[in-house]
This record gives sequence, C-alpha cells and structure tokens, in this order.
Amino acid sequence: MDFCSIMNIGALIPVKGFEGAKQRLSSRLSPSERSELMKAMVHDVLAEVIRAAGLHKTYVVTGSSEVVDWVSALSVEVIREREETGETDAVHFALDVMKEVGMDAALVVPGDIPLLRSGDVEAVLQAAPAGSGAPFAVMVPSHDRMGTNALLLAPPDVLQLRFGHDSFRYHLDEAGARGASVKVLENSRIALDIDEPADLEQLICRLGSGRTHDRLAAMKDNGSSFFAKAG
Repeated sequence: MDFCSIMNIGALIPVKGFEGAKQRLSSRLSPSERSELMKAMVHDVLAEVIRAAGLHKTYVVTGSSEVVDWVSALSVEVIREREETGETDAVHFALDVMKEVGMDAALVVPGDIPLLRSGDVEAVLQAAPAGSGAPFAVMVPSHDRMGTNALLLAPPDVLQLRFGHDSFRYHLDEAGARGASVKVLENSRIALDIDEPADLEQLICRLGSGRTHDRLAAMKDNGSSFFAKAG
C-alpha cells in the first residue's frame, strides 16, 4: 500500500528572521541583498512544497514576528517559537508539535534550496518503504555530503537531529543507533543549498524561473557587486 495514502505527512520548513541572513555571503552581497534573496528562496521553496502531492499540511517554524507576518498570505501553518533558536532546536520543537497534532511523518527541508520542484518533494515521499509501520528515515544529502537537505522521518521524532557541519554522517549514524531503516536519495536540485558565493554562482547557472531568479536578475540590473566580481 502506498505510504502517502495511509499516513498523515506534514512538511516542515524552519525560517529564521531575514535580517542578517546568509552571513557567509556578506563578502559579496549587502545586508539588504541577502535579506531579499533569502525571502525569495523561502518563497520558492514554500510554493513548490505546497504544490506537491502527498502532503497533508505545510508548516513553518520560526521565532521571528517578521516571518510570521510574511508567510501569513501563504497556505502554511506557523509553529511559533517564543524566541529564535538555532535550526536544530527549532526543528525539534516543531516536530514535537506536529506529532502532537497527529502527523505520522514529517518532511524537513530548508528554505535555501531554490532549485527544488514539487516533483522532487514527491520523489522523497515515494522513496518511503511501502506499507511499512517500522521507523524509517529518507535522507537527501547536500552537494558536498556534509549537510542533510531533506529528511523524511516516520515517526517525526524517530531521530535526534543535529544540523550543521557533517550532519549527513551524523544522521546516518543516529538512524543506525536507533534501529531505523534508512534510504539515501540523491537529488541534485535538493542538494544545492545556498551558503557560499560558489553556491550562488552555481545557482545562477542553473536557475531558470521563480522569485529567486527574478530577484537575482534585479540585483544584476541594479549593479550588485556580486555580478561585477563574478564577471
């Protein structure tokens, strides 16, 4: 039996306040450019996740009033932290809430993977073991295999998560320690998260449409130093 048809699956996107976003791009982008770029990327990710078949709800977890106001026009539910915490703590907090409200599984994706398409989301869901009630995780590594850019978790608290440096290896080890089955799914669009200038350069070469594309085009037209240096 198809996994998506028998379980309530919620998607979760952690979003911090946009001010001060993407510090590792600060050598190439101004604070306002980084903030607007992050907004565009989160918008594109949310739009594709909402469009994907097989999900029952899409959640954003944040401690930022700005983000709460910004996502109010979108078809998402907000899980509000009392204050901003790190990504790992925010995700754990939200997963607990999702389990309490009846989500059998959770798909965690970051807001900075703007190449994501709804079909990629569906591919992660379809990678779940069919008809299995056993705990499992489907993982999509980042392009350098040092991060974890998508996690499908059943139940939502099946793993103790830790995002950041070398999280992919950590999550594999954690699944093994907890006896959860694991499937690793390679996906080049999910794999490209935007942290470093080299990531952004690769994105510019691959991105064809969407709000992130339009924001980058506007930055170029406005004479952004990033494009001057890139050229």
